Amino acid sequence: MKHPTIPTSPLFDIPAVLLVGGMGTRLRAVLPSTPKPLASIGKKSFLELLVRQLRSQGIRHLVMCTGYLADQIEREFGSGDAWDVAIQYSQESHPLGTAGALKLAQPYLSDAPDFLVMNGDSFLEIDFSRLARFHRARGGLATLAVRQVDNANRYGKVQVDAGDRVTAFLEKSGGDSPGLVNGGVYIFNRAVFEQIPDGSASLEKDVFPRILGQNIYALEQDGMFIDIGTPADYVRAQQLCDRLDEAAVQVQPSTSRADRRQ
Repeated sequence: MKHPTIPTSPLFDIPAVLLVGGMGTRLRAVLPSTPKPLASIGKKSFLELLVRQLRSQGIRHLVMCTGYLADQIEREFGSGDAWDVAIQYSQESHPLGTAGALKLAQPYLSDAPDFLVMNGDSFLEIDFSRLARFHRARGGLATLAVRQVDNANRYGKVQVDAGDRVTAFLEKSGGDSPGLVNGGVYIFNRAVFEQIPDGSASLEKDVFPRILGQNIYALEQDGMFIDIGTPADYVRAQQLCDRLDEAAVQVQPSTSRADRRQ
């Protein structure tokens, strides 16, 4: 079956894939019958914040990789007309993990040499066009948006050399120490599909370590970063709903060392 493709935005020529199919097991106690990306943050869902963030920067071609309670997400967003975006859906019939879900969406990206990928349960204040320029200037297979945090061990650290090349991914560990973490926003060259195995697979655990020697770069961000992976994180996001809403439609200039070198 041939899947339709949507022309990319004249303002910004890159499509965005949102990974919104996860089970949200850790949030089940507070969201027993709602997919995690539809968790309410103030008067909007978390996923709406991400859609508005993309649209505010001219990104209008969206592919949502759905799975768990997919029908709720599709009913909420439909074709995307209410947000002036065009949304397509790539629905898993069974859990495929982040990499497997991305590979399933490949037919919707047939005209895109590069594409943006975002986790559906985290928000990072970021200038997408700047990330795209950085990615294309370096010509790598993948670019990660990374963020300095006080407790990097909670997420697992990303090691980056002086040339902004990723040199290692370190697993979560005990204790508290600062460091760079994966911000859940990526740009991939479409050649990455050749590195994703068939079936269920994780970007973080299976694909990134596999392509580590194939020019993966990282661009440090300075803005807000929050995920809603646990009940405590979800409460914090609700407390910050006004700031998140404002950050979703504003691009803050960065002063990272990589940005200054561009």
